[in-house]
This record gives sequence, C-alpha cells and structure tokens, in this order.
Amino acid sequence: MTLQESRLDLERRRRLGMVEAVWGQHKSVDQIVAILRSMQSAGEFALVTRVDETKASAVLARCPAVQLHEQAGCLTLGEMPAIAQAATVAVLSGGTSDRRVAEEASLALRVHGVATDCFLDVGVAGLHRLLDVLPELRTMSVLIACAGMEGALPTVLAGMVPQPVIAVPVSVGYGVSAGGRAALDGMLASCAPGLSVVNIDNGYGAAMAALRILKAATPQD
Repeated sequence: MTLQESRLDLERRRRLGMVEAVWGQHKSVDQIVAILRSMQSAGEFALVTRVDETKASAVLARCPAVQLHEQAGCLTLGEMPAIAQAATVAVLSGGTSDRRVAEEASLALRVHGVATDCFLDVGVAGLHRLLDVLPELRTMSVLIACAGMEGALPTVLAGMVPQPVIAVPVSVGYGVSAGGRAALDGMLASCAPGLSVVNIDNGYGAAMAALRILKAATPQD
C-alpha cells in the first residue's frame, strides 16, 4: 500500500464531526509515518489505533511530535481539544484485562473534546462492584461497557439504568470464549431492551456511536 492508495479522508471532521482514525495493526511503520506526515501537512489531527509497543517506538523515533497513549495502544499527532465540560460518558470494563479496549474508547472521545469517567473491574462476577458505582453512572449521558468472558456486564447494566448503553465484546477468556465471539453472541442475544453492540475489541467504534448520540442530543448552531 502506497500513501496514494490509502486515500485519507481529510474531510471527515467537516462532514461528520469526527477525526479520521487510522488502523495501525496491519500497517507498517513506513506507512504510518507517511500517513501521519500527510495528515499533519493537511492540518488534520491524527489518531492511530492498535499499535503495539515495538511499532510505536519505531514511529516515535521518526516522528518525535507523536504522542503515545500506552494503555490504549494508540498514537496521536496534533493538539488535543479543550474539554468544555464535566464527563458525560462512562466507560466501564468487566475486568482489568479489558482495559486496553476501554482506554481506546476513552481516548477516542477525548480527542473529540469529550471527557469520560472510567470504571474498571466492575464485572458481574462481583456484582457489588457495579452496584457501588451506580449512583455515579446515573449522572452520565451514555455508558460504554467493555467485557470479555461471557460478556454479561452490558446486559446487567442496561437492565439497571435508562441511558443508552453501548456494549463492546472483548477478546478475553478461556477456550469457548473464542476470542470474544461468546461475548459478542451473548450481547447480541441480550434480553435488555435497547442495548447496542459493536464489534469485538472495537473501542473506537463504541466511542463514535456515543459521540453520535451526544451530538444528536445537543442543539446544533
């Protein structure tokens, strides 16, 4: 893939109010560096997702202005927007092993000027942990729930609070968890009405769904 073949969507921010996210996992260091430089030249903020430590180090060596977000496995290039108000989105994880996906979701909202509150390790195996934070969750506009194993957290959450709940299946779990497929199937088959589900490990996609909900609820100039 050459830079020309990548066809960067430099109009996405104007068209949708979203910065373009670059999938980093299957791109080479050369490709990521070229894309970052092209976006910088166009005056666009850059977000690169799914970048491992080795690849991130190589990119940083060639683009010192890039910022590494280690917990999220992401890179950014450009000035972060100011946060205009208190957190309106809660990002939850069933366990600490779901953290990278939760951090990706949180960062994807942060680069759009949306603050989040993160609630890690509140899975239903210890239901009291979720119940303890319900008062805080009820003040939020949207909830993003990331869970592996059987993926029960979003269903339980959506049965307790009225806000939109976006479920993210995570590729964590033994054998029949099948790399997140068991969690995905469970979330899709959820009996909680109105639960929305994104693809496995898709923290970014969940964040953009939350962003659309927030934009729809906010009067536009």
